[in-house]
Amino acid sequence: MNQLKSDDYPAIYKEYIESVTEPIMDELAQQLQAFPEFVRSIPQHLGSYSYAEGKWTIKETLCHILDAERIMAYRALRFARNDMTALASFEQDEFVAYARHNERSFESIIEEFVALRQANILLFDTFNEGELNRKGMASDRLISVQAFLYIIAGHMNHHLTLLRSRYLKDNDTNNQKHLHVV
Repeated sequence: MNQLKSDDYPAIYKEYIESVTEPIMDELAQQLQAFPEFVRSIPQHLGSYSYAEGKWTIKETLCHILDAERIMAYRALRFARNDMTALASFEQDEFVAYARHNERSFESIIEEFVALRQANILLFDTFNEGELNRKGMASDRLISVQAFLYIIAGHMNHHLTLLRSRYLKDNDTNNQKHLHVV
């Protein structure tokens, strides 16, 4: 797989892409193992925890990662298959608001992620260099198929960092008076 060039993706995704430190397919496979372990390490009672008013809960954040991966993989598939139809953006807050994520168990989130990531890895493995280098318009931005793979991995890295630093770092599970549970 070729290295990404700056014209393969819009600057808005730079942070995500730069967080990928392994070859992309290795990072996606590593996350397939690490994400379930991370989710299982979260105490059950914190699933509906939000660190501030108006912020997503832990379960909402985890499910947002899945929604975004599904959308980015769909975009990659469309462009890889040479469908150059400009694709609209998605409103992440609306997706979260209407999804009932807090009703889900951590295990159901893990199960969905594993199936989704396995399917996406199989799909991405079918793309050749020409397909990976194809570009299309998504959210009014020109982007390559290969960039979507990095965005998927980097988006997860971004949100897991936020979960660790804002939701779980200072969370004393024995002292719940500071928790904001939705």
